[in-house]
Amino acid sequence: MKPWGNDERCSDHWADAAQLLKTDGGRLACRDRSDLAVEFAYPATLYTKQAANSDMPQPRKTLKATVQWQNLLNLIVLETTMLGAFERRLDPFPPDEVPPPPEGLARFLWACTRGARGYILAFALLSAGVSIYEAWLFSFLGQVVDLLSTWKAGGDAAAQETRVLWGMGIVMATSVALVALRTMVQHQILAINLPLRLRWDFHRLMLRQSLSFFSDEFSGRVTTKVMQTALAVRDVLFTLIEIAPGIGVYFIAIIALAGGFALKLMLPFIAWILLFGLAMLYFVPRLGKVGQEQANARSSMTGRISDAYTNITTVKLFSHSNREAHFARAAMEDFKQTGFRQMRLVSQFEIVNQALVVALIMAAGGYALWLWHQGEVGAGAVAAITAMALRINGMSHWIMWQMTSLFESIGTVQDGMATLTRGPKVQDAPDAGVLVTSGGAVTFDNVSFNYNGERQVLDGLSLNIRPGEKIGLVGRSGAGKSTLINLLLRFYDVDNGEIRIDGQDIAHVTQDSLRSAIGMVTQDTSLLHRSIRDNIAYGRPDASDAQIRSAAASAQADEFISQLSDRQGHSGYDTLVGERGIKLSGGQRQRVAIARVMLKNAPILLLDEATSALDSEVEVAIQESLDEMMQGKTVIAIAHRLSTIAAMDRLIVMDDGRIIEQGTHTELLAKNGIYARLWHHQSGGFLGEDRGVAEGMDQV
Repeated sequence: MKPWGNDERCSDHWADAAQLLKTDGGRLACRDRSDLAVEFAYPATLYTKQAANSDMPQPRKTLKATVQWQNLLNLIVLETTMLGAFERRLDPFPPDEVPPPPEGLARFLWACTRGARGYILAFALLSAGVSIYEAWLFSFLGQVVDLLSTWKAGGDAAAQETRVLWGMGIVMATSVALVALRTMVQHQILAINLPLRLRWDFHRLMLRQSLSFFSDEFSGRVTTKVMQTALAVRDVLFTLIEIAPGIGVYFIAIIALAGGFALKLMLPFIAWILLFGLAMLYFVPRLGKVGQEQANARSSMTGRISDAYTNITTVKLFSHSNREAHFARAAMEDFKQTGFRQMRLVSQFEIVNQALVVALIMAAGGYALWLWHQGEVGAGAVAAITAMALRINGMSHWIMWQMTSLFESIGTVQDGMATLTRGPKVQDAPDAGVLVTSGGAVTFDNVSFNYNGERQVLDGLSLNIRPGEKIGLVGRSGAGKSTLINLLLRFYDVDNGEIRIDGQDIAHVTQDSLRSAIGMVTQDTSLLHRSIRDNIAYGRPDASDAQIRSAAASAQADEFISQLSDRQGHSGYDTLVGERGIKLSGGQRQRVAIARVMLKNAPILLLDEATSALDSEVEVAIQESLDEMMQGKTVIAIAHRLSTIAAMDRLIVMDDGRIIEQGTHTELLAKNGIYARLWHHQSGGFLGEDRGVAEGMDQV
């Protein structure tokens, strides 16, 4: 497992142990372990600002020193054992990005083993070795029984005793060595690191997805697939390795060892394997099908529950808690039915399997006794054959449950594949370079666009915006204003035409460099469930605390931020804002978003109803800071309240995806066209509705 090194997440109060735990070039190896995470959290949570600047950080009073040092001692012991060395063999966070895995179960699983195939092969070989050892153990038991049955006092008794003791020693040493190696490969290298590595890769794949992807998927479902598919892949691989090489080699060894006593003794085991194989051929495909159905039902159930929680405000507003409960119950009923179908098959398989293993024990044990009575085999053969049959009894039940679990995991993997194998619709071109901005000129050249093959939202639109020019987009909902913004940000690719910034086609620059050059404040402001400081610093992660506070003050946010606190004991800029910033009012969220964009200080500024959630007094106070921020920048603003954009250099009036008027506020009023009618129709500064708005259009 890769050490975290000097990562800020590593609690400062571990610094005194750094000298004891030098690994990887002198970096402190912090382990992602739940038992440690309870007492050791992020530095900002544990220490005061004064302690953070001291040479020896002091924990807050809430930490118990005894537990702290006990956990620290556990970490020291862990790092100085072989287990710690094995845990660091597989890096769960490789820096290189991977393409979406291919479709098809086998190809998907193969892609998921990237970087771990050597360890998986070692696990398979060690599992096979353990199986051979277990089978040989029964043979050794038979030899011991034969030896004891012919034991004679005196003479070579001492030699016989020595041979038995040596054999027992070899058995014990072999057992411990094989199981220890297999356990360390399975548990220390693969069990945690492999699914964590897959989650890391899947999460980065999802972050690269286009905006349209998340419009079509429940966020809860995507999260579930990222988390559960990784675990399911691990379980599928582990089960296949334990069943295929492990059990396969075991059965072959059992037959060979039985034949070593007498070839006739192979017959009961061969017959059982054939009958058990036929039972598998009948039940396995059916378990696979119901496993897929169960995974789909589970995904639907999770999505419905998550959707209700995500939109809990709407649920409460319309008093639909019972409706949502019954909506989720319908999905739970489907999941229950698939579970019952699975358990019916499992019960039938269990009954058939029990009948087969009882027949095997009776046949193998009875046949061995008959051969012993005939003098063809010794007592050791009877003991070994009976022990083998009894071992198969337990193993067959284990195989049955493993197969049930296997197909449940395969169903989860197949359900996740539908999401995780999809590549992003918007991708960087192979020749994409970094956007270089000089003045911030923006050109829309004959741009056409539609969503999902529906009617054109933009139809041959052309617009030239000069460097540093401030323009306002005007039009009713559905006119194409926000679509124009989304295309400039390259959330979607144009169907026809070209968009250029300072002469560079945005389709041939990297998306990261494009969006780094653009700052945007949206009407529907969403914040991350982190601290106020983290949310403002999202605009410029390397900003100092003074710069963050300055941006907040310019956005008229410093005063209310200083009065915030949360249940975790944070206050001020360290206050957690809740999911999507739900703990803040709409106006507070918008001020934090404005501060974030001010801190980013990008050359192109997009304002989509940027002050719609602010009261008039705060808006007036912020406007001066906004005007100052807009100096020297290219600005595109959208507002239904025309008074907020009337002073722009140029107003662009859009309707049905086309530009129908443009000019200054005064010029457009003089034309007495659509803009003038919109201006006069305003009530309280907002656009009135118009029958010409296309029915069914979403706001775009």
